[in-house]
Amino acid sequence: MKYVLETDKKKSARATSVNTPISPRDALEVVRTVKGMKLERAKDYLENVILKKNAVPYRKFLDSVSHKKGVGPGRYPVRAAKYVLETLTSAENNAEFKQLDSEKLIIKSAVAQPAPPIKYFTYKAFGSSGKFYRERVHIQIVLEELEEESE
Repeated sequence: MKYVLETDKKKSARATSVNTPISPRDALEVVRTVKGMKLERAKDYLENVILKKNAVPYRKFLDSVSHKKGVGPGRYPVRAAKYVLETLTSAENNAEFKQLDSEKLIIKSAVAQPAPPIKYFTYKAFGSSGKFYRERVHIQIVLEELEEESE
């Protein structure tokens, strides 16, 4: 699997989660929200989403999404936040292995792409069956170390 963004390998760390069983719509909104945040802030934010303290603002898929105080239209996608946090933690561990400073890390790229669905069958009356699909998502996160600003 290729990464969407190519970066300097000495200053960046990346992680991928393949075939995660979450909704592509929820994953897209969560990933879009954390992109550009510093690492610690993004981790705190995702933990608060899991505890339903912070809502994730929905910008694209707004059909019947209710208003949340201070956010606008939003939801609490707990399952998507857990998998994105897991991938983010994996990227952080990769950065520590490369001896990057974790306080200077920023989320440079965060992408959620739909994976091929898995087909299931359910049994119905009179010996027939019906098919349904389980949605899957690929998540890619790239962390990059910020350069020191000269004053």
